[in-house]
Amino acid sequence: MIPSRLFPRLVLTALVLLAGLAGASCSKSAAPDATAPAAKAKIVIGLSLDTLKEERWQHDRDIFKAEAEKLGAEVVILSANSDDTQQVRDVETLISKGVNVLVIVPHNGSAMDRAVKDANDAKIPVISYDRLILNANIDYYLSFDNVKVGEAQGTYVKDHLPADHVAQVVRIYGAPTDNNAKLFKQGQDNILNPLIAAGKIKVVHEDWATDWKPDVAKNIMNAAITKAGHAIDIVVASNDGTAGGAIQALSEEKIDGKVLVTGQDAELAACQRIMNGTQAMTIYKPLKTLATQAAQIAVAIGQGHPPAIADTLDNGMKKVPSIFVPVVAVDKGNMLATVVADGFHTAADLK
Repeated sequence: MIPSRLFPRLVLTALVLLAGLAGASCSKSAAPDATAPAAKAKIVIGLSLDTLKEERWQHDRDIFKAEAEKLGAEVVILSANSDDTQQVRDVETLISKGVNVLVIVPHNGSAMDRAVKDANDAKIPVISYDRLILNANIDYYLSFDNVKVGEAQGTYVKDHLPADHVAQVVRIYGAPTDNNAKLFKQGQDNILNPLIAAGKIKVVHEDWATDWKPDVAKNIMNAAITKAGHAIDIVVASNDGTAGGAIQALSEEKIDGKVLVTGQDAELAACQRIMNGTQAMTIYKPLKTLATQAAQIAVAIGQGHPPAIADTLDNGMKKVPSIFVPVVAVDKGNMLATVVADGFHTAADLK
């Protein structure tokens, strides 16, 4: 028989043991099953944009973000307002946030090597989007065939030369810091230089538009008018923004609509000008295709499944796996069958 004086001590001991057993049981049931699959962390993509001033880049941003989110990723977006120093800071900020993949639209393809090196050190893959980052260890490049863009502009000019005299031509190039601008010029040269050599074209004025600014293009056009007067037949403007600046100068001289003006990007204002007759053509670049593919590749890389791509382009350091989306020359004749049919703009918007 247990002495009565020991009952309280035995009861306390029993309660402590029961509590310990209960705690052990709870801990065991709360521990995760070692055989259960771990939940996948959300992929975070850093998108560093040169600028959002131009309508075109707003389209890219929205399409990319929507596709990435549809695939379950998160997108952190920063725009540098065409400032190289700011864009390097933006990339450093995205790296510090721990993004899984970086997608960069460089303001200056030669100025982003430092930022890419930081990404390399952090083991973050880098996709160069639309504009090539030079002399850097990037993983992929997605763009349009920019030489073909220039060739399409040059071919349109070739097909619309005046029959009775030497064409007086003004050439407005893009930003000298943008490698694409040089590729557009290269493509234009492929078509126009033989015509210049044959005496069918005379270039009366040419210059580069800093940061693709329409007001700079307007100044270039004003200088051309001062030099050549109204005897100008064609303006080879490398994009729609510079075309708009040139057309503003032509309008002030009341010769808009009498001069053939090229463009690129199929911006709404440019398409409206084409339908109204003050701009002759633009280059439609299917942004939905490019931005969608870029988002899909970024997510695949973030998930550890980088795609194999056969085409490459040398960026000065390496042959970079590259995808090039075809482009289409658009004028009033095929506007509805291209830009409108793809849902890029509506027919009502073009009126």
